[in-house]
Amino acid sequence: MLETHAKYNIGQVVRHRKHPFRGVVFDIDARFSNTDEWYEAIPEEARPRKEQPFYHLLAENDQTYYVAYVSEQNLIPDETGEPVSHPDLPDLFGEFRDGQYPLEYQLN
Repeated sequence: MLETHAKYNIGQVVRHRKHPFRGVVFDIDARFSNTDEWYEAIPEEARPRKEQPFYHLLAENDQTYYVAYVSEQNLIPDETGEPVSHPDLPDLFGEFRDGQYPLEYQLN
C-alpha cells in the first residue's frame, strides 16, 4: 500500500518552482491521477515522478487565470503574503487570512 503525506494544504498559496505562476490548492491527489496523454506530453527529462502528491490549483500568472495540475516536487510555498486574484476563488474559499484561504463552500 502506498502511503503519502501531502506537503501543502487545501487553501494554501503556492508557486511553481520553475514556471512563473502561483495558485491556491483546491484538491490533492495522493499520486498522479491524470491521463497518460497529459503525462506523456511533458518532455521526458522534465516529467515528475507519478508516486507523489499532485495538486489542483486555481492558478494565475501575469496574463491569465486557469486551473493547473502540478506535482509536489515542482511546488514551493508562496512567501509573498499576497492574495491570489483567480475569479473562481469565492466559489470555494472565504476571505484570505494569515496567508491562506479557508475552505467555504456549501454542499447541496
